[in-house]
Order: sequence, then C-alpha cells, then structure tokens
Amino acid sequence: MSIEEDLARSSPDKELDGDTVLTIGVFDGVHLGHKHLLSRLKERAEEHNLLSGVVTFNPPPQKVLAPQAGLLFLTDVEQKVELLSAENVDAVFILPFTAELAQLSAGRFASLMQQYLRMKGLVVGHNFALGQNREGSTDVLRALGEDMGFTVTVVPPLVINGEMVSSTSVREALSSGDMKRVHNLIGRPFSLHGRVVSGASRGAKLGFPTANLDIDPEQAIPTEGVYATRAYISDKAYNSMTYIGASPTFGNSRGIVEVCILDYSGDLYGNELKIDVIERLRSGKQFDTVEKLKQQITADIEKGRALLDSRGRK
Repeated sequence: MSIEEDLARSSPDKELDGDTVLTIGVFDGVHLGHKHLLSRLKERAEEHNLLSGVVTFNPPPQKVLAPQAGLLFLTDVEQKVELLSAENVDAVFILPFTAELAQLSAGRFASLMQQYLRMKGLVVGHNFALGQNREGSTDVLRALGEDMGFTVTVVPPLVINGEMVSSTSVREALSSGDMKRVHNLIGRPFSLHGRVVSGASRGAKLGFPTANLDIDPEQAIPTEGVYATRAYISDKAYNSMTYIGASPTFGNSRGIVEVCILDYSGDLYGNELKIDVIERLRSGKQFDTVEKLKQQITADIEKGRALLDSRGRK
C-alpha cells in the first residue's frame, strides 16, 4: 500500500472534517512531556478554530530504521491511542512507518500532511526533526511553513525536579526499578498487561497462587525484583504482589512476570490482566530452602499490603 493510500485511510471522517493543527511523533509512553506538548497543541487549535490532531506511527520508526538496536516500547499501539485520546485531542492518526516513508523529504511529508490531513499548523518539540536523515529540523520546518502556508510552534521541553522528561528518562527509571521516578515522569502508575498463561504452579504449591502474564517480548518492563502492584479484574482493583525476573530458587533463568493477587480467588487463565506497578520492595534472590522462600513471601505480602493500603488512602 502506498503512502498516499495510508494517508487517505487515515484522513478525518465527516464528523472531523476541517482544517487541522498537528503534532507528529512516536509518543512512546505518553509521558508528561508529551502531555505538555498536547496541551499547547489544543491551545493552538482553539486559538485558530482548527481541529487538533496527533500523527503517530506503527511500527515505531526505530524498529524499521535500526532494528538491531532492540529498543523496547513503553506503550503498545493500543495503549498509546487510548492514552492520546484521553487527552481530548480531536483525532489520532496512525501511519504505518515504512522504508518508503523514511525516504520522504521534509517538504514532501509536509505537503502530504496538507493534502490529506488539511494541516494548517504544526506543533513540535524543541528537538523535533522529520524527513529523510532528519533533515526537517525546526528551523527548516519554519522556512517550509512560510513557503507552504502553515505555522510552526516549537514547544520547550518539560523539566521536573531538574530532569527533562523524555521516553529515554522513563526507560532509565524503569531499568533501575525506581517506580516513584517513573510515576513522576509519566503522571500515572506504570502499567503492564498480558494474557494469563499456565506456569509451573509453584506459587499455588507454596500457598500463594499466582497468575503468570504473557508479556509482549518487545515491552519494556521494570528491572527484576518484587513489586507492590495493583491488579485489575473486571475494572475492580486488587492489591497484588508481582515478581519480575527469573526463578533462581528453582533453577529457572527465563524471565517471568508472576502476579499474586491478594484477597481474590478465581480462575483467570486465558484472560487479559492489567497491573499497575507501584513500588519495588526488593531485588530477587535465591533461597537455600523452600521454607525460607515462603517466609520471605509472607513478609513481602505484609509489607506490600501495608504500602498499598497506605497509598490507597491518599
């Protein structure tokens, strides 16, 4: 399918028929920096009586341009669209990112945005660039806008506690298990979701039944350890404990996400389960005996329950 066909399919429907001000990007994680940009987008749209639109890509450009890098995503495309739509923009456009699209010049891409998405304005971050070899810097885009008849608004980065908010900073916080920092950067708990699959049933044998989540291998996850989490079943939140990592006590080096849902009994196999990862309690470790492991799990649950109950009251 050609780029023009992809854009035609992504064009606003009749209810959204009108000129637009757009922002373009990957928006991985839809963090507070992204929301800062979207806020300015909506302001510009309202000021000029335009529709606000977000153009993003699936798959992410880096997967096409640098697959060897193995970059893990913070939000899959479904979650990304859900989070972007929750910011009350008028439209979210998902464009397939292809090698053909990557070869477009900045001018050609802008022309297509005007033709198919009726772009009258563009709102971008300070380090934004588009087009082949990232030729379309903000200065280049401003010059193109003057020639082609669209405005360009450059939004400065959002800085929180002296740190510039970015998808990279979120990944760094995840890699250290600093969930408070992750929350401060994305403005919400970090979530994981996956289908509940059968495991080794060791948790049940120990007296702590668990749900094993089949997480997308391209999903970024917190570093290994035991976490206080909240699990959502039929939109009801349950306190839970989640182990992320291997199973060293049982000689298993394969990564797992294993959720022990407190105060719940029921068969979840085959169902989709979402968890919010609230706080890391400890790193994983190997125990000499199963009994010592059980004692540690009991202590983890007591600590995690107290933490989650306390957070729930705030």
